[in-house]
Amino acid sequence: MTDHFRKPAGRPTVLPRRTFIRGVIAGGGVLAAGGSLSAAEPLAEDSVETKPLFNGPNVVLIRFGGGARRRETIDPQSTYSPFLCRQFRMRGTLFNNMEIAQIEGLNTSHGEGTLNIVTGKYDKYKDVEGKFLGARFEPKVPTVFEYLRKSFAVPPHQTLIVNGEDRPDEEFYTFSNHFAFGINYRSNMLSLYRFKAWLMRQQIAEGKLTDKQIKNRKTELAKWEKVDHRTKGDDRQGSELETFWQRWREYYGDSGMVNPRGDRLLTELAVRAIKELRPRLIMVNYQDCDYVHWGNMSHYTRAVSVMDEGLRQIVETVEADEEYRNNTLFAVVPDCGRDNNPFADVPCQHHFGSRSAHEIFALFVGAGVPRNQVVDRRVDQSQVAATLGRLMGFKAEFAEQRVLEEAIA
Repeated sequence: MTDHFRKPAGRPTVLPRRTFIRGVIAGGGVLAAGGSLSAAEPLAEDSVETKPLFNGPNVVLIRFGGGARRRETIDPQSTYSPFLCRQFRMRGTLFNNMEIAQIEGLNTSHGEGTLNIVTGKYDKYKDVEGKFLGARFEPKVPTVFEYLRKSFAVPPHQTLIVNGEDRPDEEFYTFSNHFAFGINYRSNMLSLYRFKAWLMRQQIAEGKLTDKQIKNRKTELAKWEKVDHRTKGDDRQGSELETFWQRWREYYGDSGMVNPRGDRLLTELAVRAIKELRPRLIMVNYQDCDYVHWGNMSHYTRAVSVMDEGLRQIVETVEADEEYRNNTLFAVVPDCGRDNNPFADVPCQHHFGSRSAHEIFALFVGAGVPRNQVVDRRVDQSQVAATLGRLMGFKAEFAEQRVLEEAIA
């Protein structure tokens, strides 16, 4: 299958922007039928041959997500995260007084928090289709993935976001709408959503389906390919990801009944990605804490424990790998905190703008970070992006420029 991110051989071709847009529009309609863009009209990408190699540190960015309070995470007296709280934090620098800024119209929620982290800039996001409670956002400024790929010779399959199956809106946080960055520097996405899209194309190509099954799968693919108007239907992931999904299929099959689910699925995807794709920057978007919205506190505390165990597994994977062991940085940051619902007896909400919904933390561990340090001063979620840039060697020029200095040795 054609790799639409890179020209298969020879020097990469960089198309003028208008030529690129015309080519994408012209080719968009063929994908639902199992076709692809013409080889003469590949997605434009900046040439990696003119960029310096990236020597690290690699970064594993863990979104301790779905909204995780300090109380159940970094407080030793009430934690459900023993690895994070009692072991891992001793290896790095903990910012125990990080907050999300109190800005009128700024929501403390999952999509917004994720984009605060990766862009380093607050914004008042609206769902692109105007859906109620929709979180299909498009950032106006670059993400850390885009900064890294524009600065260094890093291919898209080595910048990864691992996303949960219940967060389809977050499938599209892989690039911004900034005119100098955007689609040419996008990251790749690992999720069951992406696997299913790949699997449908494979099943159609294998010719083992009935006519009715083929029609149904093409209909589903057509819906998927129209979701992100910015890619005009071309959302193929490249040969490296094709191979990754093939291995996943060989191990777990087609049914979806064998592989892990929820946040355990994200851990499995991240561990396999580190071993097979060798990412330079990978973000794991844990989310299961959000099931507390159903009203059961144990859903939340259990999810915190599952994230903690996932963090431990990912850390062990890195430490067992000679190339990653001494050249990898971990950053652990929640998307938002939690508050109480003033209108119903439902615990641990986050939509009501209370102080506790704005209270989070950040932990940096690994290459270039001081050990066993706790920072009590107030810091801000928007400072994470510039700090990662400083540690990785790029400038996040459109992000909040204050750096978390204590995280840098």
